[in-house]
Amino acid sequence: MSIKSSLEGLRSIDLNDLDMNNVGSWPAAVRFIAGLLLFIIVLGLGYNFHLKDLQSMLEQRQSEEVTLKQQFSTKAFQAANLEAYKEQMEEMEVSFGALLRQLPSDTEVPGLLEDITRTGLGSGLEFEEIKLLPEVAQQFYIELPIQIKVSGSYHDLATFVSGVASLPRIVTLHDFQLAPASDDSSTRLSMQIMAKTYRYNDKGAQ
Repeated sequence: MSIKSSLEGLRSIDLNDLDMNNVGSWPAAVRFIAGLLLFIIVLGLGYNFHLKDLQSMLEQRQSEEVTLKQQFSTKAFQAANLEAYKEQMEEMEVSFGALLRQLPSDTEVPGLLEDITRTGLGSGLEFEEIKLLPEVAQQFYIELPIQIKVSGSYHDLATFVSGVASLPRIVTLHDFQLAPASDDSSTRLSMQIMAKTYRYNDKGAQ
């Protein structure tokens, strides 16, 4: 039955006479149109409940494909430069080892105090105080604070600071405090300073 003939047949049918409880008694033209409408509705519902889910899954897979391609590109680049990374790692280990050798051990601390004292005396300073303070443990190293108080001219103090910073061991200087010397001299200053040296914390690195 064609759609044209079905439409022509509908013209002679009163829809109010159709029995909704007995579809089989409907005229063939009405059943055809109703079946066609039902088919269209089923297709629409199928698209909404099935094809949309498939479209969403497709978009998700496409997004995952882009991510995987980026990861592959990154790993391919890393693999191509693996030897260069290994060489850089070896260089860093050598540099790190050189730094560790500059960190004094417990037995070298007296020698460090002697070096600081010798540097101060060589700069023309007078020592009022030099003493070790309690250690401060960090993750990979331990700080060894040294409280220093000296007096001398501004030029001598500057020479001392420069000399301590140039010691072969790693020594950092903190908390400078300058004040006129207690001997009422207009050319002498009293300087209090915190020097910190470091040693490797083998327990913290484990």
